[in-house]
Amino acid sequence: MKEIAIIGSTASGKTGLSIEIAQQTNSIILSLDSLSVYKEIDIASAKPTKEERGDIIHFGIDEVFPDERFDVLQFFQCYKKAKTYAQDNNKNLIIVGGTGFYLKALVEGLSTGIKEDIKLDIPLPEAYELLYSLDKDYMSRIASNDKYRVEKAYAIYKQTQMTPSEYFKENPKEPISKDLKIFEIVWEREELRKRIALRTKQMIQDGVIDEVIFLEKKYRRSTNSMNSIGILETLEYLDGKIDKKQLEEKITLNTAKLAKRQNTFNKGQFQNKTTNIINNLNSDIIKYF
Repeated sequence: MKEIAIIGSTASGKTGLSIEIAQQTNSIILSLDSLSVYKEIDIASAKPTKEERGDIIHFGIDEVFPDERFDVLQFFQCYKKAKTYAQDNNKNLIIVGGTGFYLKALVEGLSTGIKEDIKLDIPLPEAYELLYSLDKDYMSRIASNDKYRVEKAYAIYKQTQMTPSEYFKENPKEPISKDLKIFEIVWEREELRKRIALRTKQMIQDGVIDEVIFLEKKYRRSTNSMNSIGILETLEYLDGKIDKKQLEEKITLNTAKLAKRQNTFNKGQFQNKTTNIINNLNSDIIKYF
């Protein structure tokens, strides 16, 4: 069994490429997308339709309802189910999506035993300053306004009375997927921006407004899934804060910002990967198989 990951920013063509490759290589697909895991969020997530999936088995899509929790540990369970299915059915496995944090956790592993829902009981700057004074080497790699990572480091300190460096030394991470081959799609910035604009226009034509109306009626606005690009802006439109033209512009702008963050993350976190334009990447992957 061969196992690969296809990464790239939103709207880079990952989904279409993964299905095309899967058809040629007897593969199943595991979605690496933190929004596609939700049932009933179909248009805003840009998940592949059942018609697009065809006879390719997909994992990591429609796993939970929008008001249910989904985190990296549940993603690990999806991965294990997908890998077991692939092994039992003599298939290859393609992992595809834009949620780089999940992929990073998959190839590096996570240290266990820490409750990460502990929130700061002091202001963020004070927490960072305290941790920096105790563990300069570790904290110098974290931005002082990176609330998620500062909270995580603070949770380690509060629960163990150890600095993050000390804790990770005694509790080394164990990779979940070893020797995973990673392929990355790249686009010129302007070309990607055009693709994002086209996808946004299509999303609105496909009925994202009606989808969000349905989601708002059925689920609370405060659920995590409702804080996603495409949904947040549509809620603003429904509140009368922006018109339809501004809705399209705002989704496009925020999606472009997300794409930039994804590209920066992928560039910094995944060194051992094959990077190419989408047409050439197709042949790169087929050669690997």
